[in-house]
Amino acid sequence: MVERPEVLAIIPARGGSKGIPRKNIRPFAGYPLIAYSIAAGLQAQLVTRVVVSTDDEEIAAVARRWGAETPFLRPASLAQDDTLDLPVFQHALNWLDEYESYHPDLVVQLRPTSPLRPPTLVDDAIRVMLANPHADSARGVVPAGQNPHKMWRIDPESGIMQPLLTVEGIPEPYNAPRQVLPPVYWQTGHIDVIRPRVILQQNTMSGKVILPILIDSRYTVDIDTPYDWLRYEWLVHHGGLEIVSPVRRRPLPEKVAMMVFDFDGVMTDNRVWVDQDGREMVAANRSDSLGLKRLRRLGVRMLVLSTETNSVVAARCRKLDVPVLQGIEDKATVLTAYLSEQGVNPQEVVYVGNDVNDLPCFPLVGCAAVPADAEGEVVRHADLVLTRRGGYGAVREICDLILQRQKKLGN
Repeated sequence: MVERPEVLAIIPARGGSKGIPRKNIRPFAGYPLIAYSIAAGLQAQLVTRVVVSTDDEEIAAVARRWGAETPFLRPASLAQDDTLDLPVFQHALNWLDEYESYHPDLVVQLRPTSPLRPPTLVDDAIRVMLANPHADSARGVVPAGQNPHKMWRIDPESGIMQPLLTVEGIPEPYNAPRQVLPPVYWQTGHIDVIRPRVILQQNTMSGKVILPILIDSRYTVDIDTPYDWLRYEWLVHHGGLEIVSPVRRRPLPEKVAMMVFDFDGVMTDNRVWVDQDGREMVAANRSDSLGLKRLRRLGVRMLVLSTETNSVVAARCRKLDVPVLQGIEDKATVLTAYLSEQGVNPQEVVYVGNDVNDLPCFPLVGCAAVPADAEGEVVRHADLVLTRRGGYGAVREICDLILQRQKKLGN
């Protein structure tokens, strides 16, 4: 029997981030940023241990909540802006040796700032190292977005440009078509797999024999600025990428038999106008009606499930030609009974809600979606976060997404 190799995943996460303060534990698409890298280690079949190296007690506490170990806090001297990876990893390996007599066969680095990883990436990289005992390390790379053969240096004295690289057999690579130039790759922060002897004895994080782990360039994410943060959150929810997530996000069902909507905050912007006689009015989006009508033509059934008792709910639903159950306090019980009575498969239902009283309904259906301005706790439990706010086209957006998916699947 071949003994299972000991594979240690180390996630470096210092507390003193400048560009985005506290970014390692800031919610990213509903979960702490570091939780994505922890999940990548915990969900990998070949990783046997996941350790977070941090100088920060709060980061350590968050890491433990998401399943990682924090057997030590690294010294503040190893958590500076200019601290390199090498001393951080040497400290971790030396501490585990001294206090636990623990000696892994391979070390995996999972940087928190590259949270979007393909589901098999970590195991694939480890297998490359296991199959190539001569290799010192393996590193994630993607095809470079800019070709360095078309890059230049400028002489500071003369101001004359000189090409950065030359290519044998091509006199002017900067004028050559991209297709004839040598392929080049950009290293990412997704993953490094290193042999411990390289770190401890050769004093390097890579060694000399470095193998590539080719990654689809769509997963290229490196979060340094607030703009990066917003852009990549959008990619999580709308980029169509299968990623390792702290929790499993369910896709839209291949067949959608029914849409169930909350009313306030989904079909409206959650505000209400009240006149001197107590009469209430709400604001809705006219474009929702066309989206609902198009889905209805495909045979998708509709239901509004609302706690609100005001007659404005029924009036709007009559206008939309959507059945409504209102004044409902226990939405989950009513929804379960309704789907059973109507003979609807719950896994073919999409629920759209925005507040905590919708949460019990989420696990009862095939997919749960929320408007962009839904409550934070609700966003964290959603399978799909829409780009539009409630009352500002969120209903139309989910309708269009389902229509597009049905068209793509040929349903």
